[in-house]
Amino acid sequence: MLTKLPNLLTFSRIAVIPLLVATFYMPAGYAHWLACALFIAAGVTDWLDGHFARRWKQQSEIGRFLDPIADKLLVAAALFMLAASQRISQWAILPALVILAREILVSGLREYLAGLRVRVPVSKLAKWKTAIQMTAIGFLLVGEAGPAFIPVQGVGEALLWLAALLTLVTGYDYLRAGLRHMNDAEERPRQRRLPAIKPKPGRVL
Repeated sequence: MLTKLPNLLTFSRIAVIPLLVATFYMPAGYAHWLACALFIAAGVTDWLDGHFARRWKQQSEIGRFLDPIADKLLVAAALFMLAASQRISQWAILPALVILAREILVSGLREYLAGLRVRVPVSKLAKWKTAIQMTAIGFLLVGEAGPAFIPVQGVGEALLWLAALLTLVTGYDYLRAGLRHMNDAEERPRQRRLPAIKPKPGRVL
């Protein structure tokens, strides 16, 4: 199952992370465009692995496990390197932290709910959030290397703030759904308990 194309595409998204990090240690200019190209290619594989898995009916538990992890590792590595190399402003670090905190929260919720055998589907708003987030990071990776007539850095940071806003909304939705399942899990054992039977008082003769 590991050698199936959808899973190989997911592995490639993880394998590209060291290459993406390496571009931050290359001379500025073309390295920015190379980082953006690697990030876009990884984003395309995110769509392709799901498309092929559904089309060829090759969906697997390994794929469901690795796919969100690969996405989060890629986004976290890109945002961390952008912040560490001071290629984003101090104000842009805040939405980056919001995005990373939400990813950790959702990962924890999914792990807990998996123990309850509950799957949390990805909402349409969450998909929009991911698309805007990936676009924002792509702009930020190009940064100052972009054409002078386009405020690439400003557009990237504005989109990052928008992604952070959607992150808060979708994160709240996931948290609310998770809390509902947690409450249901606590209520089930109580409902299964039989009421105590009180002994009838004995007759006095």
